Amino acid sequence: MAVPKKRQSKSKKNIRKANWKKKATTQANKALSLAKSVLKDLLNQTENEG
Repeated sequence: MAVPKKRQSKSKKNIRKANWKKKATTQANKALSLAKSVLKDLLNQTENEG
């Protein structure tokens, strides 16, 4: 099994973690935006029917 030979520096760890969190935040924002859009469309459809 592959094992790292040396300890990874704190700065590298923090950079990688920040990048991972940034990607997660971007995905969450996209999902929220899509949900808002879908709800908005549903509300417009119900208003037009009634």
